[in-house]
Amino acid sequence: MNALRKIIIIEDDAFLQDFYKLFFKKVGGETIILENADEVLKEIHSGGVDLIIMDINLRNTYLNSQKVDGIKFSRYIKENFYHLKIPILLITAYPLSSFGENVLEVSLADDYLIKPIADYNQLIEKINKLVFVQNER
Repeated sequence: MNALRKIIIIEDDAFLQDFYKLFFKKVGGETIILENADEVLKEIHSGGVDLIIMDINLRNTYLNSQKVDGIKFSRYIKENFYHLKIPILLITAYPLSSFGENVLEVSLADDYLIKPIADYNQLIEKINKLVFVQNER
């Protein structure tokens, strides 16, 4: 995996926050784990974000005083920061079909991964595809 500058993880589960801290410590780059949408937007504004990894089922994330899930928040980021072209990888414990819609189309996210993440190589492959292959185009 090439070097990443900054990865924003939007995850409200403490166990998974620890997993991401350890995992991304090994692959490099600054990893920022947030739950608050305003803090996420502040980090995006600060620049240098290579990737956003976001849980679909956020329990404690609010945007403009309204609770948002990962699908709505992903769409908000893509629509309001489209010029930055930040890839978003959605993570969910449920099959996407359980949401009753084309989640990638509705969320404008770039890809998804079903958890638990049993194959770390799959996560690395998706990150490489989203960050490095996509930027070569």
